[in-house]
Amino acid sequence: MDYLNELGARSKQASRVMNRLGQAEKNKGLLHAANKLLSEREAICEANEIDIKNAEEKGMSKPLIDRLRLTDERIEGMAEGLRQIAALEDPVGKVVDSAVRPNGLSIEQIRVPIGVIGIIYESRPNVTADAFGLCFKAGNAVILRGGSDAIHSNKKITEIIRGALSEAELPEDAILLIEDTSRDTAREFMRLNRYVDVLIPRGGAGLIRTTVENSTIPVIETGTGNCHVYVDESADFDMALDIIENAKTQRLGVCNACESLLVHEKIADAFLPMVHKRLSRKSVEMRGCERSTGICADMVKATEEDWGTEYLDSIISIKVVSGVEEAISHINKYNTGHSEAIVTKDYENSQRFLKEVDAAAVYVNASTRFTDGFEFGFGAEIGISTQKLHARGPMGLEALTSTKFTIRGNGQIRP
Repeated sequence: MDYLNELGARSKQASRVMNRLGQAEKNKGLLHAANKLLSEREAICEANEIDIKNAEEKGMSKPLIDRLRLTDERIEGMAEGLRQIAALEDPVGKVVDSAVRPNGLSIEQIRVPIGVIGIIYESRPNVTADAFGLCFKAGNAVILRGGSDAIHSNKKITEIIRGALSEAELPEDAILLIEDTSRDTAREFMRLNRYVDVLIPRGGAGLIRTTVENSTIPVIETGTGNCHVYVDESADFDMALDIIENAKTQRLGVCNACESLLVHEKIADAFLPMVHKRLSRKSVEMRGCERSTGICADMVKATEEDWGTEYLDSIISIKVVSGVEEAISHINKYNTGHSEAIVTKDYENSQRFLKEVDAAAVYVNASTRFTDGFEFGFGAEIGISTQKLHARGPMGLEALTSTKFTIRGNGQIRP
């Protein structure tokens, strides 16, 4: 497709310019973009209102509309994310390892930009600024393909950032947006391996599966989040209740929200009614196992499908387990490798949970909602990788670099 080939060629050229920029120049662009987002917040909100209105007319669920909505506070958060990225150490040029060989060759492994990064994402327009900031600081150009639900917001944010880069005398093609939101164009984008070095999908299971199955570009999977909280026999009940409420209800439509609760059988009779009371205040539908529904009769009976479902809604599955071993087994069977938590006073159980649970982020006595680049000190994040090669967990700057070897000699030849 000529349209995508043109974007790809422009992005590749911009990436070569980006490769020459130093930290001061990149920080200048980031800070100017942050200031422009704030000065143009009214225009951003106007564009976003068009997307919100269209979503409401289509009958989109409230949690998904919440993901789509931009408020003054969220725009401030986008700008703050860019400022935080500017304040981070530039990974480009960092020496990962070095050695001098017996023959006198000096070998260094250094961090370098990946080149052109493609990102396909759905309804969260703040991703537009976050993705730009991290890619830009790591010396990459980025091609964005957002969803049709957020197209007006994404176009306005991209326009503002490109204008800021131009004013700072930096390559505005460091960020490009695919404005054609058709599925055919998305699939063509997945095959643009002539120009794009890596593709990152951010969204639901369907988007990620489609990208993995159709892309000829290497893919970093940012997975869905069927996250669990396990309340152990020794848990502090008040702490556990606060963690569960926060992990489930602080924001419903996000990948690090708790979707499943596991409770030790020895505390189930006392603890589950307390959970039921706390979550009922938040209008959360509880789908329980046979033991759970026997304790709280108005719980919905869970099905096998519930154990593996990322609801992104006011629903949670609840299962009573015999102990930490069954909890770990259940989690490793049904989770998506995202974020898992144990609430316990038992040090041995906490250590076993940390070691044996197979996930990108594993918590002791804390909410799963902390799995986030901002909370981990990375600034904005490009996504949360649930795969095991190259990057895992919240992806900050280093995850958006590659490495190369530089070798210095004084005339050596191989015998």
